[in-house]
Amino acid sequence: MTDRKGPTRTPFRLTLLTARMAALLPAITMAIALVFVAASVQPASAQTFLAGFEDVPLMDGLTADEDAGLVFDSPAGRIVEAYAVGEVAWPDVITFYTATLQSLGWRTLGQGRFAREGEELHIDRFGRDGDLTVRFTLAPN
Repeated sequence: MTDRKGPTRTPFRLTLLTARMAALLPAITMAIALVFVAASVQPASAQTFLAGFEDVPLMDGLTADEDAGLVFDSPAGRIVEAYAVGEVAWPDVITFYTATLQSLGWRTLGQGRFAREGEELHIDRFGRDGDLTVRFTLAPN
């Protein structure tokens, strides 16, 4: 006499629950990934911009000199001058602003010179690497 058992059967409810959980797994994984990404991204409002410039960010390592600079509106366009100081190197400043300004629609005219929508932005320096003053000058072209 042989005792033969048939295949074990999983109750239908358990199979349905497992299928639903398996279907939700990609959504749960995506939600967890989004939480990590959102936690690591710096909000745009935390970015500091130069006074008088709506979309020229202040590079990390530079501090805006609030007492220097000017903003002047004329019939020909606006003239803006701002200064920032920091313990940074000039090549790092040029590299940062070339990449950043190009992504914001500025065309590079030469080292430290950019143009967009009838305006030219000049970035130059005073001092030496490690003790730099950076001047930003915007004028109609």
